[in-house]
Amino acid sequence: MKKLLSILLLGAAAAAVPAAAQTSTKLSATKASEYGLIYTLPLTAFEVTVAVEKTVSTPGEFYQYARRYLNATPILKPSTSWRITEAVVNPIAIADEKERYLATFKGGAGTYMTVSDLNFPLSVNDESYEATVSLSPLPQPVEAEPTILQLPVAQQAITPEMIQSKSLAKRAQLAADKIYEFRNNRNEIISGQADAMPSDGAAMKLALDQLASQEEALTAMFLGTVQKSVEVRTYTVYLPDDGAVSRKVVARLSALDGLVDANNLSGAPIYISITPQTRGELPVNEKGITKTFPKGGVAYRIPGTARVTLSYDDETLAEDTFDVAQYGVVFGLDPSLFTNKKSPSYLHFNPLTGSVRELGTVTE
Repeated sequence: MKKLLSILLLGAAAAAVPAAAQTSTKLSATKASEYGLIYTLPLTAFEVTVAVEKTVSTPGEFYQYARRYLNATPILKPSTSWRITEAVVNPIAIADEKERYLATFKGGAGTYMTVSDLNFPLSVNDESYEATVSLSPLPQPVEAEPTILQLPVAQQAITPEMIQSKSLAKRAQLAADKIYEFRNNRNEIISGQADAMPSDGAAMKLALDQLASQEEALTAMFLGTVQKSVEVRTYTVYLPDDGAVSRKVVARLSALDGLVDANNLSGAPIYISITPQTRGELPVNEKGITKTFPKGGVAYRIPGTARVTLSYDDETLAEDTFDVAQYGVVFGLDPSLFTNKKSPSYLHFNPLTGSVRELGTVTE
């Protein structure tokens, strides 16, 4: 049980799906370490995930006869097109070895800290804390499904006469005749006038499905096929050291190759804009004077915020406001808070920014 003293919740901006807890390691302040614990405060970067739909259009064998026999407009030539279907921006924590801190505690108190696999602080005096973060769900890739002409039913629909004929025009006529035969057979079954009616409802459904599939296959020989798939790629974006407004090309969308790297000029640019909104400020006392960092203090981040916008072809793909470590300042908590024998404190960090999520008192 813990008695809550205060909560400083400076998490990442509105998000949807809770991510798994961080893997943690326990560091104990012992005599061997001179009761000091070394850790690294994280900096902020962003992962941009883009999903693009690939559409492959292929003319059918009899496309030039589609208007004559089916009175329909066919696909006239092969083509491949790409479009962005979804884009997600999520913050991530990255290590900066220049931002390493030593917190020094009084001996004999049994103080400890949990850190992530990158040595980012997760908690003090609370090994049970799960440092989860909320992130937007990522789009998933989708494999292209085979077209009707790539399935066995396409071979079943082709008659021996179509196979034997060497004339494209004749094969097209035979295929069209077969389509209308399938339609007539279906109508006879539905109306109950077929010479050999299916024995029951299940058999009728099976017969109708087979007729529909074979008709679809022959029709595709006239109209062509469309095959869709979805590709997903993730790009890491780092913030400028000076914290200035940043606009850069994340990737490009090529008409031929889909998503390509930012330096591949065959594609149109996908931009990310990072605009600082607020800057973290050091705390002040009741007189308005900036507080001083306590000796051996537990360093934490007071982050700023930034508006992040992802755009393509003058349209916004994703936009949100996030806490950003680089736009903040570092301050510290008095280490004596965590070594008080009667009421030691616990501390929970935000693993993305190193800010304080919760500070409370450990009780039985």
